[in-house]
Amino acid sequence: MDIAALAISMKQADLMKNVSIAVTKQSMEFQEQSIEQLIEVTNVSHPTLGHSVDISI
Repeated sequence: MDIAALAISMKQADLMKNVSIAVTKQSMEFQEQSIEQLIEVTNVSHPTLGHSVDISI
C-alpha cells in the first residue's frame, strides 16, 4: 500500500470516529434534556410525591 492510500485510509477512519463521537454526544444531550423534562413534569404533577410514607401493620 502506498503512502497516499494509507493517508487517505487513516483520514477516513479518523473522520468516521469523529462523526461517531459527535452523534453519540448529540444523543446523550437529547436524552439528558428528555430526562430533565420528565423530572420537571413529574414534579409539577405531584408536588408531594415521595415526601411521606404510609405504613400499616
